[in-house]
Amino acid sequence: MLLAIDAGNTNIVFAVFDGDTIKGQWRCSTTVERTADELGVWLHHLFELSGVPRDAITGAIIATVVPAAEFSLKTLCRQYFAVEPMVVGAPSVNLKMQVLTDRPSEVGADRLVNAVAAHRIYGGPLVVLDFGTATTFDVVDGQGNYLGGVIAPGVNLSIKALHMAAAQLPMVAVEAPRNVIGKNTIEAMQSGVFWGYVSMIEGLLARICTQQGLPEMKVVATGGLAPLFARAIDEIGHSHGDLTMLGLLMIYRQNLENDKAGQLA
Repeated sequence: MLLAIDAGNTNIVFAVFDGDTIKGQWRCSTTVERTADELGVWLHHLFELSGVPRDAITGAIIATVVPAAEFSLKTLCRQYFAVEPMVVGAPSVNLKMQVLTDRPSEVGADRLVNAVAAHRIYGGPLVVLDFGTATTFDVVDGQGNYLGGVIAPGVNLSIKALHMAAAQLPMVAVEAPRNVIGKNTIEAMQSGVFWGYVSMIEGLLARICTQQGLPEMKVVATGGLAPLFARAIDEIGHSHGDLTMLGLLMIYRQNLENDKAGQLA
């Protein structure tokens, strides 16, 4: 079994794969002060509840955009599962894609993992739209090369900023209001956030297609809010909640195969 770990700015997601099947998936808040021992005890109980034997883990892979969390996660894999984890972004881990940006090392590991998975599943050219702490657009060409992207504030981050900066604006849930014109403060905020993001996404997708000289591109959405926005944006052709985890599985397998081929040679 494989332990896949995606450490984002808000949450760390852990998933256990048995072949192609996710046997368990859990998340905790991203807290860099949390030690490997704390994570190990927490995961141990969740493994027991899910009927996953801890000693069944034979490999691990980590993608993190929080450098301070990497040490604890690597220590977790070594001490509690007796495996040496692959780390996306390390020189030894081959993504089998060219990262055609000015500074490839600055591209978030999760964005590269999503790009690998989306191109493998859906083909290209495509745009991966990720509704996370930030709302990101990642552009992949027909050959699977990563071309770059767009980073905008996340939906929930925008709501939090409104609430913190304006004394009379409350925290609101992200919903798709029926009317664009709100009849009260909550409706007006929900409209501004939801329909504002819909318009931003539609506009940016159109500009990306124009820059690429294409009438349209495949669009794959992921992240917690992907299904909500996919219903309102015709350009989104696919919504995939486990895209990052599947990408980690794919990257782990292709590197494992490369290692075995190298040993045989």
